[in-house]
Amino acid sequence: MSATSETQGFIPAHSDAAAPSAKLTLLALALGSFSIGTSEFASMGIIQLFSDSLGISVPNATHAIEAYALGVVLGAPLVTLAAARLNRRTLLLLLMGLFIIGNVLSAVASNLGFLMLARLISGVPQGAYFGAGAVVASYIVGPGQSGKAFAIVMTGLTVATIVGSPLATFLGQTIGWRETYLAVAAFSLLSFGAIWQWVPRTKALDGVPVIQEPSSLRKASVWGVMLVAALGVASIFAVYSFIAPMVTETVQLAPEMIPVALTLFGIGMTAGNIYGGKLADRYPARGIVIGFGSALVIMAILAVGGAEPFIFFPAMFGVGAAMMAAIPTIQVRLTSLAPEAPSLMGAMNLASLNVANAVGAAAGGATIAAGYGLLSAVWAGFGLTLAGLAIFGLLLAKLPSPAGR
Repeated sequence: MSATSETQGFIPAHSDAAAPSAKLTLLALALGSFSIGTSEFASMGIIQLFSDSLGISVPNATHAIEAYALGVVLGAPLVTLAAARLNRRTLLLLLMGLFIIGNVLSAVASNLGFLMLARLISGVPQGAYFGAGAVVASYIVGPGQSGKAFAIVMTGLTVATIVGSPLATFLGQTIGWRETYLAVAAFSLLSFGAIWQWVPRTKALDGVPVIQEPSSLRKASVWGVMLVAALGVASIFAVYSFIAPMVTETVQLAPEMIPVALTLFGIGMTAGNIYGGKLADRYPARGIVIGFGSALVIMAILAVGGAEPFIFFPAMFGVGAAMMAAIPTIQVRLTSLAPEAPSLMGAMNLASLNVANAVGAAAGGATIAAGYGLLSAVWAGFGLTLAGLAIFGLLLAKLPSPAGR
């Protein structure tokens, strides 16, 4: 990738960007993110299975999930910087290969330590994959559409919450948890083949000098936007982490309704991501303000009336949609602040979202453990998103507007 292209935050698109080959490239990127999302969310659905199999408690088994998140947070900057000079196509293939290895190792793990190491390896490629994938997608869709490009790559992950994760959980319950990770590895091999076949071989996707990437991390504004993401988006996980007990204990419905709530949440995330991608390319701040602001209203309603099914289920869709609408704008803001390092900014955005995962789940768990009830997790998410929106408001006056806005 040329330095000129990188400093603009995108690569000039193919002249035949509307051709089927361009659509296949985007499909290949989405298949990869679908594989990654399925692996990440499936672990939550099969945690009781592998905890029983390995002879450990469920609380101890959560360390495997935490190891995956740690892999994402560590891998996002380290892998992106180490591979700065690599062609983005080559990098995507290497990352998907490492992801396959991590899931195969997860399937053969004989104890918790082995499984934690395997999940750590599985998490390492995620941030760098989304960063490199966003650059390739920007090359395909063309200038001024980086929000749309990032949303396309993210679509695979959001669809994984609707289809991939429930299917993986079903496989775990019917065949076995080891077979679930093997199935993810097999699908990831298909994604590897799609990237190999459909992502173009071009010098336009070459990397940049290593010095260009880390320089972006010296900018306080970049860390400010990452803080906004880590706090503001945490409410997704403060709610999502406790959907199952909310359905059975708060709304007092049968366990069979849990997949309905999860599916509605996933559909909301997918819809919000698509809308947010369009919003991010038109307005420099509106996606964050609308997304966070709408989520605050919906969470307040959910926290007060969530025991009623007619409030609970629409709110599941609403929280997912509102929060995901903000994420493409966060990506556009980061790229505009560091146009010389779009791959790293995409990776750091994903790292911020995994911090949000840990913060949201921990905050919700803390309020529940304190005896305030399951819906107190929603209030915990409300407070985090409010803090994120307040910080963004303080930053907004100092942040430069993306070029051309």
